[in-house]
Amino acid sequence: MSLSELAREGERRILWADRHMPVLTGIRERWSEEKPLAGIRIGACLHVTTETANLMRTLKAGGAEVALCASNPLSTQDDVAAALNEVYDIPTYAVRGEDNQTYYHHINQVLDTRPAITMDDGADLVNTLHGKRRELLENILGGTEETTTGVIRLRAMEKEEVLQYPIVAVNEALTKHMFDNRYGTGQSALDGILRATNYLIAGSTLVVVGYGWCGKGVASRAKGMGANVIVVEADPLRALEAVMDGYWVTSMVKASTVGQIFVTVTGDKHVIDRQHFERMRDGAIVANSGHFDVELNLDALREMAVEVKEVRENVEEYRLQDGRRIFVLAQGRLVNLAAAEGHPAQVMDMSFANQALSVAWLAGQPRGSLGKQVFPVPEEIDREVARLKLASLQIEIEDLTAEQEKYLTSFDLGT
Repeated sequence: MSLSELAREGERRILWADRHMPVLTGIRERWSEEKPLAGIRIGACLHVTTETANLMRTLKAGGAEVALCASNPLSTQDDVAAALNEVYDIPTYAVRGEDNQTYYHHINQVLDTRPAITMDDGADLVNTLHGKRRELLENILGGTEETTTGVIRLRAMEKEEVLQYPIVAVNEALTKHMFDNRYGTGQSALDGILRATNYLIAGSTLVVVGYGWCGKGVASRAKGMGANVIVVEADPLRALEAVMDGYWVTSMVKASTVGQIFVTVTGDKHVIDRQHFERMRDGAIVANSGHFDVELNLDALREMAVEVKEVRENVEEYRLQDGRRIFVLAQGRLVNLAAAEGHPAQVMDMSFANQALSVAWLAGQPRGSLGKQVFPVPEEIDREVARLKLASLQIEIEDLTAEQEKYLTSFDLGT
């Protein structure tokens, strides 16, 4: 397929996703006239998907100069990258399967545009900016972060007083994590597993490692497909919630002996470690849907293996000394994006509407008026996204009467 044909295929898929993103489309139409981002340079490090393409189109319609690179080496959709470059004239530096050196070269190409606002998905762009491109920090007005993993890294930077500009934690908007993380990850993680393996979920024992919003989504979707779901969790409140939701909650050591499919969604390191691989049954399938591949200790697994080979696209077989085989999906990277297409457009509509409106909010703040810290998405943006989504679905909700408003805001009205 020629570059032109690849770009046209990407354009077709981008426009298909756009049909299912009415909130973002409405923002783009309004911004085409208002130009709230006129003259603002934006550097984005996000998954290069059809939905992300529509976010980039929206930012450009708002007057911004945008440059994009990938936030994960295996999540790039090459036809989308081609379309962004060739059809929409948005510089995009991303190739599916790029090595680590190329990955960071692309991040630096985005930073070479000297952005005033950063958009990140995992904080690699921000980390590079603070580590090796500090001369650019004086240009920065602010940034946004899309993921749980990224917010964790940024809050650590804030705590250590090394964060040099304000960042809005888009991941923590209710219209992001309650829907994108739960329904998006829940569906797309299983989609990736199914596309890679064609494995029957019904009747299988599926272990979900982590019971945050992403874990809740994976567990719920797997249970709905007939799996026997086990939850592994370190937080006592989340573990208790999983118990009350009807799941068997146990340690990773115990779960590793009975699980047939494992899905990690914690944002932490080595939650499946050597001791767990040592206990897994023959044929165990291991997938990660957390942002980075560090959730699986694949170095330890390689040391244990006498042979590693690809047996299907996105499936690697690790054969151990005793003959057991463990199958790792998508090289331990985000299975929903590496082996499938990522979250459905309908749910990314809300997440990227939050991104777009948060960027406009940052651009509207006087330089230096915000502290060097991680901020929540302003409540008015969160509620506006929810309102717009409901309107796009033609769903009506109640309006409180004056009497009801007064009751909810008074202290002297009782029985």
